Amino acid sequence: MKRIHFRHRQFQRQQKPEIYPVNERIRVPEVRVIDENGEMLGIMPTLQALSLAKERGLDLIAVSPKAEPPVAKFLNYGSFKYQQEKAERKQKAQQKKIDLKEMRFSPRIGKHDLEIRITQAQKFLERGDKLNILVILRGRERQHPELAKELIENFIKAIGQKVEIMLEQEIKRQGANFSAIITKK
Repeated sequence: MKRIHFRHRQFQRQQKPEIYPVNERIRVPEVRVIDENGEMLGIMPTLQALSLAKERGLDLIAVSPKAEPPVAKFLNYGSFKYQQEKAERKQKAQQKKIDLKEMRFSPRIGKHDLEIRITQAQKFLERGDKLNILVILRGRERQHPELAKELIENFIKAIGQKVEIMLEQEIKRQGANFSAIITKK
């Protein structure tokens, strides 16, 4: 019996593409230079700006590489990178994630079950989620699509009495299904 040996691939951390070129990676002939105190030193050749930065013990970072000529600053690259990552984390934390919750019904749903679904939908909407209402028609139910449409309209009306809602997608037929999407105003 022959054994098969697999080589383990070493996965490297994916590095983000460098947005701000640093020191020798700045590949333009001249840059607009700002010193560590925020004072404008003017436009000068990249090599001269780089030597000035080295004298001061700092890095030359192109903070606005797409400007004409690019704007470069004397900064400590480690602390600059840390500040950028900190700002990204703060921005990511402030983003609100909106989920799309789906509620499925049959036209034969009982009154009590419908009331439970209404309270569930109310909780979802108050949390800030979107709600996809889906009525599935099976078998002979397909001959009465008006029942599905009426059920969705009544459901939306019942929720609208408890929570201020907005219809994001009108009631729409997709084959044997009817659906609508609502959100909180």
